[in-house]
Amino acid sequence: MWPDLAALGGLFAAAFGAATILPFQSEVVFVALQLRDAAGIGTLVAVASLGNVLGAVVNYVLGLSFERFRHRRWFPATDRQLDRAQGWWSRWGVWTLLLSWAPFGDAFTVIAGIMRTPAWLFVLLVTLAKTGRYALLAWGTAAAA
Repeated sequence: MWPDLAALGGLFAAAFGAATILPFQSEVVFVALQLRDAAGIGTLVAVASLGNVLGAVVNYVLGLSFERFRHRRWFPATDRQLDRAQGWWSRWGVWTLLLSWAPFGDAFTVIAGIMRTPAWLFVLLVTLAKTGRYALLAWGTAAAA
């Protein structure tokens, strides 16, 4: 069976958009393509995960650029407060990236950029979370079908 490349492109776009602040839902597209047998489950999980992780990277980069405003008068935190928050985040908050698959998880990916989470750790945790979500969705869909 050859995968439906147009369908996979649509899945990638939906997963990418769903990881950003755009109002997309990739789960419906994923399940529809799985039920239609548009591609193998592994391919669907890989394409959706890649799109979703890359969308989260966009949020991370937006967060990184936020700190350039750190010394502006209107910035909501002092240097001391931000340094303290970054210390707390690096010890405890970074683990919230394992919830980056959830509807509110997009905020965590932006905060990770603001808090200067190392890129390798960000990508690792977000990839685990988002791939795990699509793998569970595929399993649940197969079990229900």
